[in-house]
Amino acid sequence: MTNIIATRMGKRKLYTSVIVITLFIIAGAGGVSPAQTRAGFQTPKFEVDPFWPKPLPNHWVLGSVTGVTVDSQDHIWIVHRAADSLGNNEKGGILKPPTGCCVPAPPVLEFDQAGNLLAHWGGPGAGYDWPSATGGITVDHKGNIWIAGAGQAEPAAGQARGAAAPAKPQDAHVLKFSPTGQFILQIGHAGKAEGNDSKTGLNRPASVTVDGNANEVYVADTGNRRIVVFDAETGAYKRHWGAYGEKPDGSTMAAYDPAATSPKQFRAVSCAEVAVDGSIYVCDRSNNRIQVFKKDGKFVKEASVSKATLGDGSVWSIALSHEPAQRMIYVADGQDKKILVLRRDTLETVASFGDGGRMPGQFYGVCSIAVDKKGNVYTGETYEGKRVQKFVYKGTTASTKH
Repeated sequence: MTNIIATRMGKRKLYTSVIVITLFIIAGAGGVSPAQTRAGFQTPKFEVDPFWPKPLPNHWVLGSVTGVTVDSQDHIWIVHRAADSLGNNEKGGILKPPTGCCVPAPPVLEFDQAGNLLAHWGGPGAGYDWPSATGGITVDHKGNIWIAGAGQAEPAAGQARGAAAPAKPQDAHVLKFSPTGQFILQIGHAGKAEGNDSKTGLNRPASVTVDGNANEVYVADTGNRRIVVFDAETGAYKRHWGAYGEKPDGSTMAAYDPAATSPKQFRAVSCAEVAVDGSIYVCDRSNNRIQVFKKDGKFVKEASVSKATLGDGSVWSIALSHEPAQRMIYVADGQDKKILVLRRDTLETVASFGDGGRMPGQFYGVCSIAVDKKGNVYTGETYEGKRVQKFVYKGTTASTKH
């Protein structure tokens, strides 16, 4: 019996090694762009952990994962769309009558570095509007959890779209909770989308981030094509801006054309991140570009990222690398199903990892990304991806090509 167990353990160890080695090749060396050929430039290496996170309890399954973030303790938080993004064959445990596996996990989950589930909460409650479709998630400098509401209005079953009183109102707000899920603050209100000059409301915000130094919250207000800033304690309006730091415009835009000049408006602003030097990096997802601003909204520079990409665009979300200088920007490219690595100083794409697929190290609808203090990268997949993955940082390598 002992020999049988030892043999099985040996086979498992060998199998695991094969997976890790194979995925190291996928994650560390795949998709290198011409920009990486500069001699001596250091690019990061990653190795996917195919067993992270650990299995969830109670037959829980994830829906479309719309946000992933890391807190000051290097705990990983995710938000997902739960039952609303699951088919009946995935949520049979909550149907009436039940039809077997499975049960949607609570919308907000907290994991440790090893992938253990530490906490879970979320969903409708008293005093706030839980999103009809969650957007991004972030943890602020005080440990509070912010969640964006990114959903469009949805009619009830059998009701024509556009009819009065939809079953789910359009999201137009962001929420702030304590780490244990106690409601603290709401900015904007579900079903009350306001225009791009509003000082109180939003329109399907995709993500939220907090500048701890100024105690300000930056919202990627997608429907209003702007970045809008509020006081993180009171929710009071501070300022807003559109592409190039100009006034946002709600007029109809022509279809994206890779050969055209860079549009003067955001098309689908989907994220904002604050760098250690105070620069604000903004995702303009379906315009395939990143724009950089000062905190007051003054435009600094921009760069195209996978400019030829059509469909849902290339710049879904970004994360800044872990070292003090934040040399790199990691871009979640959901349309092309990969993670792009950019130099922060020049915004050049220097590497990429991942590819389309279902196996560990591959992606489907990767829409969110975060980095911990050790340099490990975490990704969340929406649409039918419905999972999170961990890529272990393995240091850097210098290119020797010219």
